[in-house]
Amino acid sequence: MGSFDLKHLMLLFWFVLVVPYCLCEEDDSDDSSSAVYIVSLRNSPASHYYGELREMGSNGFQVKNGGGGGGDASSSGRIQFHKPRYGNATKTNKRYGSYVAQVHDSLLKKVLKGEKYLKLYSYHYLINGFAVLVTQQQAEKLARSSEVSNVVLDFSVRTATTHTPQFLGLPQGAWSQEGGFEAAGEGVVIGFVDTGIDPTHPSFADNKSEHPYPVPAHFNGVCEVTRDFPSGSCNRKLVGARHFAASAITRGIFNSTQDYASPFDGDGHGTHTAAVAAGNHGIPVIVAGHHFGNASGMAPRSHVAVYKALYKSFGGFAADVVAAIDQAAQDGVDIISLSITPNRRPPGVATFFNPIDMALLSAVKAGIFVVQAAGNTGPSPTSVSSFSPWIFTVGAASHDRIYSNSMFLGNNVTIPGVGLAPGTSVGKLYTLVHAHHALNNDTADPDDMYVNECQDASKFSKDLVRDNLLMCSYSIRFVLGLSTIKQTLGMAKNLSAAGVVFYMDPFVIGYQINAVPMKMPGIIIASTNDSKILMQYYNSSLEVDAVSKKVTKFGAVASICGGLKANYSNAAPKVMYYSARGPDPEDTLPHEADILKPNLLAPGNLIWAAWSSLGTDSVDFQGENFAIMSGTSMAAPHVAGLAALVRQKFPNFSPTAVASALSTTASQHDKNGGPIMAQRSYASADLNLSPATPFDMGSGFLNATGALNPGLIFDSTAVSSMENYFVSMAFPVCHMVKDKLPQQQVGVDLETGYDDYMAFLCGINGSAPVVLNYTGQNCWSYNSTVYGADLNLPSITISKLNQSRVVQRTVQNVAGNETYSVGWSAPYGVSVSVSPTHFTIAGGEKQVLSVLMNATANSSVASFGRIGLFGDQGHVLSVPLSVIVKISSNNNTVS
Repeated sequence: MGSFDLKHLMLLFWFVLVVPYCLCEEDDSDDSSSAVYIVSLRNSPASHYYGELREMGSNGFQVKNGGGGGGDASSSGRIQFHKPRYGNATKTNKRYGSYVAQVHDSLLKKVLKGEKYLKLYSYHYLINGFAVLVTQQQAEKLARSSEVSNVVLDFSVRTATTHTPQFLGLPQGAWSQEGGFEAAGEGVVIGFVDTGIDPTHPSFADNKSEHPYPVPAHFNGVCEVTRDFPSGSCNRKLVGARHFAASAITRGIFNSTQDYASPFDGDGHGTHTAAVAAGNHGIPVIVAGHHFGNASGMAPRSHVAVYKALYKSFGGFAADVVAAIDQAAQDGVDIISLSITPNRRPPGVATFFNPIDMALLSAVKAGIFVVQAAGNTGPSPTSVSSFSPWIFTVGAASHDRIYSNSMFLGNNVTIPGVGLAPGTSVGKLYTLVHAHHALNNDTADPDDMYVNECQDASKFSKDLVRDNLLMCSYSIRFVLGLSTIKQTLGMAKNLSAAGVVFYMDPFVIGYQINAVPMKMPGIIIASTNDSKILMQYYNSSLEVDAVSKKVTKFGAVASICGGLKANYSNAAPKVMYYSARGPDPEDTLPHEADILKPNLLAPGNLIWAAWSSLGTDSVDFQGENFAIMSGTSMAAPHVAGLAALVRQKFPNFSPTAVASALSTTASQHDKNGGPIMAQRSYASADLNLSPATPFDMGSGFLNATGALNPGLIFDSTAVSSMENYFVSMAFPVCHMVKDKLPQQQVGVDLETGYDDYMAFLCGINGSAPVVLNYTGQNCWSYNSTVYGADLNLPSITISKLNQSRVVQRTVQNVAGNETYSVGWSAPYGVSVSVSPTHFTIAGGEKQVLSVLMNATANSSVASFGRIGLFGDQGHVLSVPLSVIVKISSNNNTVS
């Protein structure tokens, strides 16, 4: 969710309680009802060829990636493989896509002879399959076909800055290394699967600089032209835009006037996330007539490609999302940013084997770095929505800028609040008048339970409100969007109020209010306790006629101190309460996952960025060009933008190398040098803080400058459990295995990690047939089992440490010659030893590190440690250790 609030939380609770029953009803419906299914075929998709596959026909015409699984797009052609520069050099053209679509059509005609159906999409680049509207009986027929590997019922998904460049140190750090903001990210294309984009926004113009944008030669996407997205909407900055809604349309829920059958963003979320990652530098942020600084994306010179698959009124569906991802990969994006999460986690092995995650696995194989929001379902453990190891999962943290205002009462009490609003006149106190006491007696109903929300000016007396501070109740209806601050402010202006004071209704529990722009003096008292203090003062100052019960004198007075000026003294970063937490849900099953999630923290709270001119996601920002939003949706594009800077500097880095650079250089401390803290509850979030663990923050908080100079990279070579066995047997005498490589330049080719991820999937109990169904590959071809802890990730997570275990990690030097020393801190109940403790490594050389862990105490409480690698040239790498269950060999139980 882009802007996280109680409305979304309540909707989530509703979904948890209600939707499972809806899904069951759909699954158990009679065979005549139709639904959308995603069908995968046994032949591999185009991207699964390692290298660039060209089919050369007799006329000399080249078709890239020709051939589904057998490479037989044309029986008369010959096939040649060419190794790409780094991953995503494979492209397809319309001829091959049309061929695959014809294959899918032929299969449907053959299996569903004479029956009615509707094919929505043909997927051929990342998944070889299609989405089709059929009955359950027809879906079962397709599943029985020898050419079909998998049939899955479509499922729903949902959406999950002016100062953050400075907070992340970009101007003096990462940007300066790339030649300044005028060059940061240039040539890199970021693909956004979201709610679309407003192409008229200056954040996406290509004429804001004297330095013209280049045309990214490796990108071959198109700009869809519609009435809402006319010709000329795209440019050298916004290089591609499409929309995908076939699955939604078949359900009869697509409203073209509200959702726009085009790439245009009628929500605001997609425009916001794209600007966070790649918005132009120096765009003035003016909201409600106030100037809040100048905005910039993390990689302001990178290119934007938009793949709209989510919509304001209903969210989105997997069939449309997969089509968007598939198209983005074909078009040649370098990075995919997903600020979306599934509405529910699939059970069992399907946790990893769902169409979206499988499409993203193929995208990684093609060399695309994939970043996804962790979800806004925190702070409960195992609440992450993105958990596959090939996806870079981002949690949300605060940054040091806050907007706060306050209210000074006539009894010398000051109450803090929130609100992007001007203050009242300095040195002047204004009379407080509660809405219930300002009614127009001729028209207002004093028993109207909603009158205190101040939504209808006709119910109030202008004489009582004029030049006074009107007190209104911030109720649950504001949270649900049934009442709005914008409506209250309009009403107060019509009544000539001096300002508005919102006090918190006691029934609004555990709700953290974001700053809201106001054109007139105003404040929201976010605390129910502070609201009680205000009401006690107000009531005690009233004079009431004993007979008529009418107020004869309003004695309470106050002034509002404005909140337009930002405060930068906030302790930051800290993990926001809504940010989803680890461990990975599958860590409850030994050897099923052992993957650290989330991977990293990035700024996600109170983020200024572009807003669609017709965006409706937030009533408070309707008609504005910028909005301040919160959520892991805002954190993910921060990482996408910084990944563009890494890819720009290291064009040969694979997705695993980019992930390593971001992770190992992350910070574990706030700006004051203390530990990063994590909010632990919704209510009084800042009063429930404790040091963040790797399950809260992953490797730590994003270090933009450090990621461009990582020193060492964890490449994608995994070590099998059998190899680990031999290493553990020899550990006392064989402390080091060193892989001497030829001297290479910085930016060496690194593998994408696809084979390691496949070996990991094959290691999951009972997964072999599912792997075959989704990928067309047999697990027997992977002759070693790779568990999650064996993947060469820049972290180590053990869900069950039974006495002892050795894991290995391989690092590769992407800098100059350097000598490293190794240190560590052990998790509680575990002893740790790392070998070697010192090593010298040349540029391009690899080094294997062996980590021996012994359980010293029985414990089922997760504990954490860290391995540090300290280079004599200044490089420092941090590797988090997480152990959940410890089983010691010392059994003191007496029978």
